[in-house]
Amino acid sequence: KNAFQNFMPLTIAGAIGVLWCNVLVNESTGLGMFFKPIMALDFLNPAFQAVNFCTISCITVGITLGIAQEIGIWNMGAEKAGYIPGLVGLAAWLSVTNTSHMVEGAKDAFTGIAGNELGATGLFTGMIIGILSVELFCFFEKQDALKIKMPEQVPPGVARAFEVLVPATLTLIITACIGSACYNLTGLYLNDVIKNGIQGPLGAVGATIPGVMIIYLVIMLFWLVGIHGNNMLSAVKEALFTPLALENVEAFNKGETPKNIINMYALQMWGEFGGSGVTIGLVIAIMIFGKREDNKAIATLSLVPGLFNINETVTFGIPMVLNPILGIPFVVAPLVTIIIGYVLTVIGFCPVACLTVPWTTPPIVFGFLA
Repeated sequence: KNAFQNFMPLTIAGAIGVLWCNVLVNESTGLGMFFKPIMALDFLNPAFQAVNFCTISCITVGITLGIAQEIGIWNMGAEKAGYIPGLVGLAAWLSVTNTSHMVEGAKDAFTGIAGNELGATGLFTGMIIGILSVELFCFFEKQDALKIKMPEQVPPGVARAFEVLVPATLTLIITACIGSACYNLTGLYLNDVIKNGIQGPLGAVGATIPGVMIIYLVIMLFWLVGIHGNNMLSAVKEALFTPLALENVEAFNKGETPKNIINMYALQMWGEFGGSGVTIGLVIAIMIFGKREDNKAIATLSLVPGLFNINETVTFGIPMVLNPILGIPFVVAPLVTIIIGYVLTVIGFCPVACLTVPWTTPPIVFGFLA
C-alpha cells in the first residue's frame, strides 16, 4: 500500500501528460477538434508525452523498487535498511526480465526492456519479485556467516556495502537462475508465465461484477466491525484493479478505446464517492431532515471532508460501526452504486474511466476527469 501511495504523485503527473496530449492539445480526439487556437501549444506535446512515459509507462520500475524498500524496512528497520532493499528488489526484477528482442526484418536482436513490461503488463511480476527477493535478501542478511566484516577505521557506508555484498549477490544469482530455469522449461520469460498463469486469471475474476461484489462486501463488513476495510484489502485491490486501470491509460494515450470497464478509478468513482459506504447521501439527508441535534452536528462537521471522500467522522461518529439499523444500507449502498455505474458504462451512457485521478477528488469532478 505504501509503495502505491508514494508513487501516486508521479501517477497523477503522468495522467496530466495524458490529459494534455489527448484531451486538450489534440486535433483528432481532444479540444483541438473544436478550438483550433489551442493547437499552437502542440510544441509542448513531446514534453508531456515524456512525463507520461517516465511515470505511468514505467510504473513497474517505481512500484517494484517501492515495495522492495518497504519490505526491507519492515524486516530490518529504516536506518539499517537504507536504500539497499529497494535496489536489490529492482535488480532482481531486471534479472528475470527479457532484455533481448528481435524486431521483424532486423538481422540481429537488440538489448533493452519492452515498453509493456515497464508499464502495467509487468506490474504483477514486479510486485511478486520485489517481495520475494527482498525477503530472501533479508534472510541472508541475518546470517553472520555471510557478512564481510571490515575494520572499524572503514567508513560506515563502505562497511555496510561489504556487509550486504554476499546476501545481495546470492539473492540476485538465485532470482536470475529462477528466471533462466523458467525460460528453459517453458520457453516463456517469468513475466509471461505470471501474466498468463496468475495475473490473467485473477484479473479475469476481479474484472467481473461478482468478483467486485465479493471484494467490496468484505471491505464493508470490515468497516462494519470498526476495521478500515480499504486498508485491509488494499493490496488485493491494487494488484487486481490498478493494472486494468493502467491498461486503459495506455490505450487512451495511444488513441485506442479503453476496454476495461472495471478498474481502480471506476470503482473509486462508483463505490467510494463520499467515502466508504457512500455516506455523503446520509450526511445530506441528516442535515436536511435530521431531528437529533447530535447527529446534525456530526453531519455538518462531516460534509466538507465527505466532499473529498473522507468519512471517518460519519463512520465512527453516527456511528455506522456495529449499528444494526444503519449497518445494512452502509454495506449494501456501494454494491448498488457499483452495479449502477457498471450498467451505465456498458450501455454507453458513461465512458470508460481511463485517467488517473486522486481519490480525494470530489465525486462529480472525479467522474468528469476520469
